[in-house]
Amino acid sequence: MRIVRLRNESNDPVWGVEVEPGEYHAITGDIYGSPQPTDEIITGELMAPVEPTGILCIGLNYQEHIKETGEQPPEHPVLFMKGINSVTAHGQPIELPRRLNSDKVDYEGELAVVIGRDAKNVKRDFALDYVLGYTCSNDVSARDWQKHGGGGQWSRGKTFDTFCPLGPVLVTADEIANPGALELTTTVNGKQLQESNTNNMIFNVAELIEFLSASTTLPAGTVILTGTPPGVGMARDPYVWLKPGDEVTVEIEKIGKLSNTVVEERVID
Repeated sequence: MRIVRLRNESNDPVWGVEVEPGEYHAITGDIYGSPQPTDEIITGELMAPVEPTGILCIGLNYQEHIKETGEQPPEHPVLFMKGINSVTAHGQPIELPRRLNSDKVDYEGELAVVIGRDAKNVKRDFALDYVLGYTCSNDVSARDWQKHGGGGQWSRGKTFDTFCPLGPVLVTADEIANPGALELTTTVNGKQLQESNTNNMIFNVAELIEFLSASTTLPAGTVILTGTPPGVGMARDPYVWLKPGDEVTVEIEKIGKLSNTVVEERVID
């Protein structure tokens, strides 16, 4: 199924399934249980297709991205976190921070994994059994705050509001048998800046779930951002930083396109 979450006329979130592009039917049941599509047509504004219980992010998971950043290959997956406040939806703006100002905001197209039931000490051979589905994500990053303003930690530059676009749909795991063979691209204003395949990840989805669930419970609804391929703005000459009016699109095979425009945060003193 291609699961969506919409904000209806009453401003309430409702779950549905994408029957055709732009056509959604209501579903019954819990999406973490046994959701069933109905014939009831629903309408509304797209929201992020999942409401995360937590957002775990992996850095330096593509060899070519490691090379372009000048880092060393990690022995274990590099973990950092985003706050759930950072989530935004397909079609909603990415806000450039202005209270804590940044003019070095970067894009990072990534495959996102959504955990479907509580997972702890999961072996990689069974890890995909715990996946509810997959969606597109953009690990938006304020590089100045990430590199120099966070005391050596990445999260300050990674967790501003709107810095975790997710969507447009959540494709259930039964429709993607191998998450390690998906084409991924990122474009800014129609120009392709990232192109890779998830088979280039150093640690695949099953290995990431094994590592992240070790001695640690991953509640249902946990979102895992699996790392970005090469082509990010900070590695380009000249740099490519997001600016107001830009449109960023992350496209992943079998999932779709996640698009967001860029605006400045509106700060009221």
